[in-house]
Amino acid sequence: MEKNGVGSLLLKTNRPVGIVGYGAYIPQYRLPAVEIARVWGRSERSVPIKEKAVPGLDEDTVTMGIEAARNALARADIDPELLRAVWTGSESHPYAVKPSSTIIAEAIGASNHIQAADLEFACKAGTEAMVMCIALVGSGMGDFALALGVDTAQGKPGDALEYTAAAGGAAFVIGPVEMAVAEIISSYSFVTDTPDFWRRAYQHYPEHGQRFTGEPAYFKHVSIAAQTMMDESGTTTKDYTYAVFHQPNVKFPRRLAKKLGFTDEQIKTGLLSPIIGNTYAGASPVGLTAILDEAVPGDRILMVSYGSGAGSDALDLRVTDRIAERRYAAPTTAEYIARRVEIDYAMYARFRGKLQTQ
Repeated sequence: MEKNGVGSLLLKTNRPVGIVGYGAYIPQYRLPAVEIARVWGRSERSVPIKEKAVPGLDEDTVTMGIEAARNALARADIDPELLRAVWTGSESHPYAVKPSSTIIAEAIGASNHIQAADLEFACKAGTEAMVMCIALVGSGMGDFALALGVDTAQGKPGDALEYTAAAGGAAFVIGPVEMAVAEIISSYSFVTDTPDFWRRAYQHYPEHGQRFTGEPAYFKHVSIAAQTMMDESGTTTKDYTYAVFHQPNVKFPRRLAKKLGFTDEQIKTGLLSPIIGNTYAGASPVGLTAILDEAVPGDRILMVSYGSGAGSDALDLRVTDRIAERRYAAPTTAEYIARRVEIDYAMYARFRGKLQTQ
């Protein structure tokens, strides 16, 4: 692979860093996929997932981000004023001009003397925030930084995206490895100009390139990111206890895992699309929280995100001895999934503002 004159393609920090605290948040409302199929006259036998999580009338990217951040801080057991950055990745920020990160930072009690910004890169915005936090802490510019990936992603009524575009998110406090529940060994990113998914200004719903979103979009970027990470690290699929990939649907990550040589058992824990849909910017990060909820010291994890437009971030992690003492300081991802209230399409349309009255 062409390295353009650089050494290793992996991004490594000047000092060891890791995930000090992590947290997820998933709304309680669930819209069954068969209900969407019923409304639009589609076959209920071919629905891509079981159901998706839907935010309530009082929930958006900011409120969900606050909940996930509080869970991450509870596990980190640090004063939020120690944070030197709060970065929020999303494709559904509630304001076109006004950052979500400043609202979240103030709500969780962070200092005013911090970096705060919103990030966009479709579904890899969450891992983009993580890599920035890794760089800040790893350079020594600060001891702790908070990364979030949160979305209330929407799909056009009747479109294929409506089945899978869900809501939820994850937050991670990045800090010194001495305090971490999981060491971040290295990261790697791969990007190209591949227009598989887009939304222009003033356009309410995103458009997508139908089958083009698989090849050459999702599969090319995620597989290159995963394989490059392993090649540069000198690892194989057998070195990882778990792997979590971006989950636009159920079939894509399973097909990708098989292509790379991962087993169903390695990806099972992080595969949440069939249960809560695709939380987009939080898809692979939420999957990582589910893995951390059951991992044991020494487990190695490969996480690879995907964002349309297009690119992937890969992270190589190793679980530390601190995982057991921190795990139950906040609700687990499984507990959020179990907290379920089923709604019909009419209630979903009301919650998501599908009916424009003016």
